[in-house]
Amino acid sequence: MRRADRLFQIVQYLRGGRLTTAAKLAEQLEVTKRTVYRDIADLIGSGVPIEGEAGVGYVMQGGYEVPPLMFTSDEIVALVAGARLIRAFGGAAMAEAAEEALVKIDAVIPGDARKRAGTVGVHAMTPSEIDAGQRANIDRLEAASNDRRFVQITYHDEAGAATQRQLRPLGLWFWGRVWTLVAWCELRADFRMFRVDRMTQVDVGETYREIRGQSLRDFYARPDIRRR
Repeated sequence: MRRADRLFQIVQYLRGGRLTTAAKLAEQLEVTKRTVYRDIADLIGSGVPIEGEAGVGYVMQGGYEVPPLMFTSDEIVALVAGARLIRAFGGAAMAEAAEEALVKIDAVIPGDARKRAGTVGVHAMTPSEIDAGQRANIDRLEAASNDRRFVQITYHDEAGAATQRQLRPLGLWFWGRVWTLVAWCELRADFRMFRVDRMTQVDVGETYREIRGQSLRDFYARPDIRRR
């Protein structure tokens, strides 16, 4: 978690006038108490009205609000609609993060903007085809793409035949109900796109070093991709 996100979370936990100990904050944020003490001191130094001390607990005076985020009406529609879509169609961690993002948006924007956020008419229903296993695979593949880690998958083609593949994952694409992974396939020695819903097993392996000709940039540079 980025430090800025952690400081925001501390303020959120302390809102409402509840006494909260450093130990509880450390557990919720998955950091040490020493880190919490340092963050609390920095928040107090920046003007956040927090009272308390180590070993006793901390409380924030009522009435303090995080400075509002100034979004336009169209930006609010885009943020809320996007978060709802990810909550319905994304991985489990993505869906949880989207839900938290909606809570944060509602918490920090001013009254008129909050009212607009509540009236966004774009909704998304969770499709029955996306089960817990597929959601977990989406999260694994997203993390592996970001961290540049090999993945080993069991993949079923349109006829149902299964193959084992070792891939260098490059990114996920969402096509409206179907997710695909763009990857460098070690078996085919070429770029391939794999439907996530046809993967029955996804194992994340060691990190890989980017090789010239096998990156996402190289994938986009292909003539057949540019023509699309």
